[in-house]
Amino acid sequence: MTEEPGRRTVDRRTVLGALAGAGSAAVAGCSGSEPDDAATGDLDSDRLDELAARFAPTLYFDSAEPWFPTDPRPYATEEDGETVVDGFAAFDGYHERFDEAGEPPDPTVFYNGVRYEDSPLAVVQFWFYSAFDQFTANFHWHDWEVLHVFVDLDTGDPQLYVASSHSRSVPNNEFLDPDPDVVPRILPELGSHSSTLSVNEIPDRFQRVGEEGILADITNTTIDTVEDLLGIPIAYGLPRDEGARLPFVVPEYEGAPIYEHPDLPSVTEESLVDGALTVRSLDALRSPPTDLPLRETGIAFRHADREDALADETVDEVVGYELVESAELEDIAAFTGPQLSFEFAVPEAVEDAVASHITTTGVPWEQPRYESPALDVTAGNHRAELAARYDAIADDESFGAEAAGALDAVVARVTRATETDEAPDGEGLTTTDAGVESFVLIESDPEAVPTFAGGIAVANGVPEGDHRLTVNGAGRAPHSEELTVSADEPVTAAGVDGEIPLVASEDARKVELSDAESDVDLTRTAIEDDFAGRIYDSAIDGSDAAYVHAGGAYTTEVRDADDEVGAYRVNPATEAAETEEPIRIERPETGAAPLAGYVADVAEETRAAVAAAAAESDGGDDDDDGSDDSGGGSGGGGGSSGGGPSNAVNGLERALAAAVDAAERAEERAREGDGEGTERQLANVLDRIARIEERLAAAREGLPPGLANATGKRVEQATRRVEQAQNAGKL
Repeated sequence: MTEEPGRRTVDRRTVLGALAGAGSAAVAGCSGSEPDDAATGDLDSDRLDELAARFAPTLYFDSAEPWFPTDPRPYATEEDGETVVDGFAAFDGYHERFDEAGEPPDPTVFYNGVRYEDSPLAVVQFWFYSAFDQFTANFHWHDWEVLHVFVDLDTGDPQLYVASSHSRSVPNNEFLDPDPDVVPRILPELGSHSSTLSVNEIPDRFQRVGEEGILADITNTTIDTVEDLLGIPIAYGLPRDEGARLPFVVPEYEGAPIYEHPDLPSVTEESLVDGALTVRSLDALRSPPTDLPLRETGIAFRHADREDALADETVDEVVGYELVESAELEDIAAFTGPQLSFEFAVPEAVEDAVASHITTTGVPWEQPRYESPALDVTAGNHRAELAARYDAIADDESFGAEAAGALDAVVARVTRATETDEAPDGEGLTTTDAGVESFVLIESDPEAVPTFAGGIAVANGVPEGDHRLTVNGAGRAPHSEELTVSADEPVTAAGVDGEIPLVASEDARKVELSDAESDVDLTRTAIEDDFAGRIYDSAIDGSDAAYVHAGGAYTTEVRDADDEVGAYRVNPATEAAETEEPIRIERPETGAAPLAGYVADVAEETRAAVAAAAAESDGGDDDDDGSDDSGGGSGGGGGSSGGGPSNAVNGLERALAAAVDAAERAEERAREGDGEGTERQLANVLDRIARIEERLAAAREGLPPGLANATGKRVEQATRRVEQAQNAGKL
């Protein structure tokens, strides 16, 4: 398996947390869970035709879209007595006919209708078939998408629109109480055809949140308990229409680009998504792409028997589609095709069986949602509202209670790790908006979840238990972690407090550790940057690997099966810059000894930096003030005797050196098994750290600001590790 080698600051401690209404949002519509909704039956055929003609949507496609809604029947064949549509035949035949005619062949939308028994609630479904799906994390032969229109037969008014997203794991795009006089509009995502609603005043643009008099296009449950995501609806939306870059990947079959296959003579490289939006593979770039075109509208599709003046005003080309009842297709038993290749990269030391992706689509008329459309309502607030209006829909409480026992949601926000100006050059990070969408794979689900709204990932229906979650992005090193989903919690936040910072491949260094040659059984590891704080935290089974930014300075924490702690200093700036070898933590340990050793290391690293700063200061005066920072007294020192900034800096260096000596002695005592001696020396270390804090306050004026900031943060880290050593259950 291969490896992946606008800057609005994101407050990494206010990412996701908890979701309002997330219990229902997390479980609604998940596969494996079926609420006790009333049964459905057929709609009267005349009423169905009337409603289908009334609500037949207009679709606005991306200007680079290759695959428009069409009729699959021209590509059907008989195999073993059954009617099937073969992926090669449909893909090649579609492009052959498209090239010959110079226009999309057989523009068609299929419809189906059901009515809930003993209820005025009915649903008209509009099904869109495309010959191929090319999405970065999930491409396959054939593609079926659907729009559900929930209608009250008594009033004739639409109640809810539900437009299908990428999979059952990704929240659909939904709108409650749409205007009954406005024709539904769909904005299919380029290549993947994920269907976004458009109900606002700009027909070919997606608006996630209403503002400046423009209506929001979705009314899904919002994240309203998290400061920087306040009011963001949980729905996929349309990333390239929201300003996020989204690279596409070339599909491969049997190791070669699909357009080179001999059974696809009519398919060329130009048949796929435009090359300006495409990367050869996610690991083909050293950094995330910044120049990918955003969405532009091309062709509009409308019902051929109805005029649409708005579409005529909005786009240059409007195509009329035929409206055909899907019952005419129900003799098709399968849509077939071999699996296409796509792999997620994970750090080699934690590599395991990460699934490839789905081969093709299912037959719509064999899916539960074909007869029970409310299964596709993924927003808990929408299901609750339907249940309040119609007895046919199970109320939210009973559905949530039934499903939450086995299913849950995993949420995260993927961000970008970058260097901060507050740190010394190359020794501190911050996190910012990702700018490019990523893809999340949970090992229990063969289908990747794309992020939306600039890096938000929501995976519904994740079974209770332990899982590996992997994140890939174009030009980024992969992230992989172990997490546990509990049935008692409706939402599991991945990463650290729901945030997963990714690193550009060109800036990435891999950190590895293994307990194979150690005397401890490691169960967890975490990595903290001096400035960005904790950026990685995962359960492990003896070994782990993670990519960090070469411009950060880190504390790596390990825990063993007894919950004892160890810590190690990792600073890529002190490693050979030209090497690409992983930074390895050899024979990791836990207990007081490695913690004291860590304090000695970070204090010495800081002392050397302070000494270098003193040497570069003006004149390098001999400013020995006679104080003795090696002992426990509180004598004058450079920072308190008025010798000026350079004098204070040298006093700070001596205080750091004293802390190094004390920490080294504490480690020695611990390794000798001297518990009392270890305690005395750890207390001495804390005294030295207090002296460092005094000296730092006096020396700030004479230090580069970044180094002064770093020293303060490292002192806080060292204090915490000494306290852990004092509380350790073993030496």
